[in-house]
This record gives sequence, C-alpha cells and structure tokens, in this order.
Amino acid sequence: MIANTTLIEVIYLVASALFILSLKWMSSPATARRGLFAGEVGMILAIAGTLLHHGILSYTWIVTGLVLGAIVGVPLGKVAMTAVPQRTALSHAFGALCVTLVGAAHYYLNTPHLSKFEMSVLSAEVIIGSLTFTGSLMAAGKLQEVLPQRPITYRGQNFVNLGLLAVAVIIAVMLVVNPGNSHLFPFMIIIPLAFGIFMIIPIGGADMPTVISLLNSYAGLSAAAMGFVLNSKLLIIAGALDGSSGFILSVIMSKAMNRSFTNVLFGAFGQVQAAAGGKAEEKSYRSATSEESAGILAAANKVVVVPGYGMAVAQAQHKVRELYDILTKKGIDVTFAIHPVAGRMPGHMNVLLAEADIPYDKLKEMDEINGDFAQTDVALIIGANDVTNPAARTDQSSPIFGMPILDVDKARTVMVIKRSMSPGFAGIDNPLYYFDKTLMLFGDAKGFVGDIVRELSGGGH
Repeated sequence: MIANTTLIEVIYLVASALFILSLKWMSSPATARRGLFAGEVGMILAIAGTLLHHGILSYTWIVTGLVLGAIVGVPLGKVAMTAVPQRTALSHAFGALCVTLVGAAHYYLNTPHLSKFEMSVLSAEVIIGSLTFTGSLMAAGKLQEVLPQRPITYRGQNFVNLGLLAVAVIIAVMLVVNPGNSHLFPFMIIIPLAFGIFMIIPIGGADMPTVISLLNSYAGLSAAAMGFVLNSKLLIIAGALDGSSGFILSVIMSKAMNRSFTNVLFGAFGQVQAAAGGKAEEKSYRSATSEESAGILAAANKVVVVPGYGMAVAQAQHKVRELYDILTKKGIDVTFAIHPVAGRMPGHMNVLLAEADIPYDKLKEMDEINGDFAQTDVALIIGANDVTNPAARTDQSSPIFGMPILDVDKARTVMVIKRSMSPGFAGIDNPLYYFDKTLMLFGDAKGFVGDIVRELSGGGH
C-alpha cells in the first residue's frame, strides 16, 4: 500500500512538472509543439496515477466513463478551425460540470463531518463550477450562432445578476456555519447555474474572446478548489495554472480593448448603433475588382495583411498563403498585422495562419507593426472590422473610443475584402470604408483572394 501511494505521488509530481513546463513552452512558437506534447504526457500520467489509487473498488464505471467520453470527445475534436472558439467554450463547460458533480458527491458522502475550511472551499468549487458550466454553454451558443449574438438586456439586469450571486454566497455561508443544512445545498448549485446564463446573455459577440479566457480562468479556479477538497496537489497546481493564465490573458485582452472587466461583463457592448434621425446616412465608397486589386498589389513594395474573423469564416488562410508566396516571389515585402482580439478567441489568427504554414516571424503584433503603416503601400484587410476602425481614435461618442487599433488608415492604399457594407461583430460602422484611399472588395474572402492570386499568376481572364 505504501509503495503504491509513493508511486502515485511520484507520478503526480512528474505530471505537475510537465504541466508547468507545458505552459512555459507554449508561450513561444518555437517551443509550442514541445509544450503541447508535454501537456499531453502530463495528462496521461495524471490519469494513470488516478487509476492506480487504492480507493478504487471497481473499474466498471470508470471504463464506462472513458468509453462514453471517447465517443463524445473524438467527434468534438474533429472541428473546423472556425469552430475552435465554441469548441473551447464547450471544454470549459464539461470541465466545470465535472467539478460541480464531484463537489456535490463529496458533500453528500461526507456530510455532516465536513470542517468549516473544507465546506468553504467546496462551496467555492460548486458555485464557480456551476456558473462556469452554464456560462460556457451560453458562450458556445453565441459563437455557434444558435443564440443571438447581440446583447440581450432588460432593465435592472445587473441588480438581478448580482442579487443571484449574493444569494448563492449567503447560502454558502450558512452551509459553512452548519454543513448539516443539506436542504440548502441544491440551491447553491441551481442559483449559480441561473447566474451563469444571465451573466452571458447581456454580453455581445465582440467581447467573446475576453469572455472565453475569463471562463477558462473560472474553470481553473474551480478545479483548484476541488484539489483542496480532495487533497490533491496535482489538481491544485493544474487548476492554479489554468486559473492564473486565463486571468492574465483576460487582463491583456481587456487592455487591448481599453475596457475594464466591469465594462465587459456588465456593459452590454455590441449593440448596433442607430444613426441620427433613425435612418442610415448615405455615404459613398469606392470598390474594385480582383483584376484591379491584383494590379495595385503587384505595383507595391510593402504590403501588410490584416486578417480577421471573415478570413476564418471563409477558411481563406491557405489562399492567403498562396497570395503571400506569389507576392514574395515578386520581391514584395509582405507581413501580417495581428490585433490581440482579432477573431473569436485569443490567438485565433495566429493559429489559422500557422495552419497555413505562413512563417511565424511574418506575424507582427499590433504594437510592433503600427509604426510601419505610414511606410506601407497597401494594407489588405481580410474580414477584420472593429480592430481597424479609426473611430476608436477620433470619435469620443463611439463605444470603442480609446481602444487600441491597427493603424491601417495611415497606409497609402487600403483594400478591404468584405461580403457587404454591414457593420462588424460589435455592430459599429467603420468610417475607414468611406475614405478616398480605401477600396472595398466585395465577396467571399477565399474566393476573392483566389481570384487575386490567379490574376497575379497570369491566369485571369
């Protein structure tokens, strides 16, 4: 028994070290594959160590769970790159549900012999896990567009939301004082489940990248709390890593939008702006064909490509790689400008472009690339709206005023591939589209970039 316990502890120690190294290595593109492999090996070791635990009396239900999990997990892993954000949200939901169920089982198996500390941590585990479960499902629904992407608001919603959370906390305190009040425990699950729904529905789609990283943090914190309840150092370490990294990422993304957590969670950001007088103002814009666009690109010395969610939806990253190759062969300097919140999740554009084997050193972050736009001949925007909106610098009435943006408007020529003149995900009109230097290239991103490539290679008609 002692030898078995020692072996488990050694396995857990190695798994914990691999989790830490994984997070470290994944912070750099050069070591990201190594980090991913380390994380996978660490998780396999963690599962193996758990299966060796002496408290397991029968493996029947465990094997059943593994089989059912594989049946659900394998199809979920085979999703298009455009579906990765909602797939990530579902992962948070499943993890949070697991934490909640384990917490509930631990409570009913050990009541009324729980200490005040154990009940305190268990309450935090269940509350955070419950709200993360429903919140993540709502976020996935918005990203998958089975739920309205615009904020769903009503008068006094923040008061209702905070009131629900306060009631859940009060119930938790009552259970800490007397863990035997088992009739209260179901309410400590049900109320946060409702709070998770009401927390996400007022948040617009434009804030989903920050919401996903914040939910990731919540899932990690709930797992760390479960580690204290189950006396598992591995869970504490893994949960703390997940929680802290998710929180830090959320802070970075909020800073990139010049927004606070309070504004993200309670600001109902993302509603379509109404024009003065109730009617849309008629503005003129210039459009161009793929042949004209190819001619402009061929005459340029420096091109900066700005990818956005429109590129992801059209799955145009491989055509963009073809465009990069043909322009580079012509001696044109091509780089890619990446805004921290472009797309629907952190690093969305980086992952898509890496999938297309675009050299990672050609991907430039906003602070690094912004100084180059004044010397750029063509800024080619592919489905990016809000992160290129100059109203963030000039219009104090705009909801995104003060948000750091990519300074594409400083380039000599701006070309925007877009399906229509409709506003972006935040529902805010972009004055860039009406500049004299801007050309609108209407159509599907994959198709239009493909047409440009054919023109550049001499295959146009």
